[in-house]
Amino acid sequence: MDAHALEKQLHAEGFSHTFVWQDDPDAFYPDHTHRTLTAHIILDGEMNLTVSGKPQTLRPGDRCDVPAGAIHSARMGLRGCRYLIGEK
Repeated sequence: MDAHALEKQLHAEGFSHTFVWQDDPDAFYPDHTHRTLTAHIILDGEMNLTVSGKPQTLRPGDRCDVPAGAIHSARMGLRGCRYLIGEK
């Protein structure tokens, strides 16, 4: 997966801030919100993301955009997760 090309794509879509984040296996983020739209693109591993009560499992190549103000939580898979984040 070419993180640099994906970053360029996010910038072209208007995401002004992008960065790669790495979480340990089984890391958990309880319900929270963000002030802006955020994009999550999985590079390695797995993320179990629940947005507005709807769960989904994201694997390498998958993308999920979380709307500003949407309540969401995330738990990383057994191998952890490395992902690209874009913030508008």
